[in-house]
Amino acid sequence: MAAPDGQHREGRARSGAPVAVPKRPAPRPLGGEDVIEFRGVSMVYEGGDVGLDRVTFEIERGEFVFLVGHTGSGKSTVMRLLIRELEASQGTVRVAGRDLQEISRRRVPFYRRNIGVVWQDFKLLPNRTVYDNVAYALQVTGRSRREIRDKVPDILRLTGLATKLHNYPDQLSGGEQQRVSIARAFVNHPPLLLCDEPTGNLDPETSIGIMQLLYRINRTGTTVLVATHDHAMVDKMRRRVIELAEGQIVRDEAAGLYTGDETTREFAARMRGAVADPDFDWTASPPRTARERQRQREQDAERNRTS
Repeated sequence: MAAPDGQHREGRARSGAPVAVPKRPAPRPLGGEDVIEFRGVSMVYEGGDVGLDRVTFEIERGEFVFLVGHTGSGKSTVMRLLIRELEASQGTVRVAGRDLQEISRRRVPFYRRNIGVVWQDFKLLPNRTVYDNVAYALQVTGRSRREIRDKVPDILRLTGLATKLHNYPDQLSGGEQQRVSIARAFVNHPPLLLCDEPTGNLDPETSIGIMQLLYRINRTGTTVLVATHDHAMVDKMRRRVIELAEGQIVRDEAAGLYTGDETTREFAARMRGAVADPDFDWTASPPRTARERQRQREQDAERNRTS
């Protein structure tokens, strides 16, 4: 995702007959609570590579959403559009009601200060301690020394790094480095947190801790969007899932799995695992926003009609 324009492009120009995908639902009217809004967004790179193809979705304030799909499906293009690293070829991208194309290049750094971004490769400053890495995010926004002294220890306690504040990145494990990255992204308490493969370089046990941390951050009111290939975490948490394929949305499910199909046997096995794993009781909490609840009711009704 951090690659410069023209590199690591998502998707390919399709050749031959187009792949049939499920019909997308009609756009819902805005309710004034959307933090992210994509309306008919397409992204075509130089050379004809297709990143996104007429993508429309909204994410409400306070939602926790997984963005899934195979490599090249369009996940990173979505993320790069949201941080204004790219501009859409067509359509509208809004964050907190503001059209990102209206932000001048000079103002982009100021816009980015209002969102938190967590990267797969951490992007820590190697010659600075844990404390200084997190404090840096406050320094660039002009916070006072007193504010920095107050906020940094608090966020390090939240992320389980209170005993590591004087360590350098190369003295930390991969999971600890990712926690520093999350602490730095969240120390300003942004309304939106974007996570690009936050567990991609971590072992399963460490990944659980990272997802639990993101969940706690979401519970404070921050909207969280996670692009991931982590099947286990998506299936455990049962949050809203938006699936992309060849730059198009093929599934938008309120409390979904990584893949859309689940047999009765798989469902029973998952439920047995949830009962046996008390650490994940929180993943079964119901949808919390009005839109999540409505989406869940519609999906339950559809399952009842087809059963």
